[in-house]
Amino acid sequence: MKTDITRALVAEHRLILRMITLLELNAPLTAAGHYTNWQFYLDGVDFIRNYADRFHHAKEEDVLFEALITNGMPRENSPIAAMLMEHDQGRAHVKAMETAAQEALAGQSGRGAIIAEHALAYAALLREHIDKEDTILYPLAERVIPDTMRPGIVEGYASAETKAPADFTLRYEAIVAGYEQEARESA
Repeated sequence: MKTDITRALVAEHRLILRMITLLELNAPLTAAGHYTNWQFYLDGVDFIRNYADRFHHAKEEDVLFEALITNGMPRENSPIAAMLMEHDQGRAHVKAMETAAQEALAGQSGRGAIIAEHALAYAALLREHIDKEDTILYPLAERVIPDTMRPGIVEGYASAETKAPADFTLRYEAIVAGYEQEARESA
């Protein structure tokens, strides 16, 4: 039985998709002036930067993608290059969303449309990105990564996880669940 090297990443995608769903729900309301909880967007930025990017993408970029490259996949002009480019595109949308949310929180008017634009662009990008990873890249990795490399990958994930506080995932699950509850109550 082969050691599964993508199951943990797919599980992390589920929580990221829950946050994306919240962005997709709240952004149109924000653009229309009906949802002005700017803290939601700042919490979303925190979630994206720390959970999706530093925690999840770090495992992909530093562990799984490097294993694929070591195993012969080119770094350039490859699925890895495309995934890395999309990570960078996502970071640009997150930065723009953060700036506009901070400005809105400080009382600047007209920021809702900017927040919504970047929240929806990020959500669309990441939803498609996750689908490509879950349906193409991860199954490919499961097929081509030899048994000899798998323990090192799992070890790399564990090492990345030890850099996060003990309650890290629980904290972000609670943030997402809190905003899901807010959405249910306002529906």
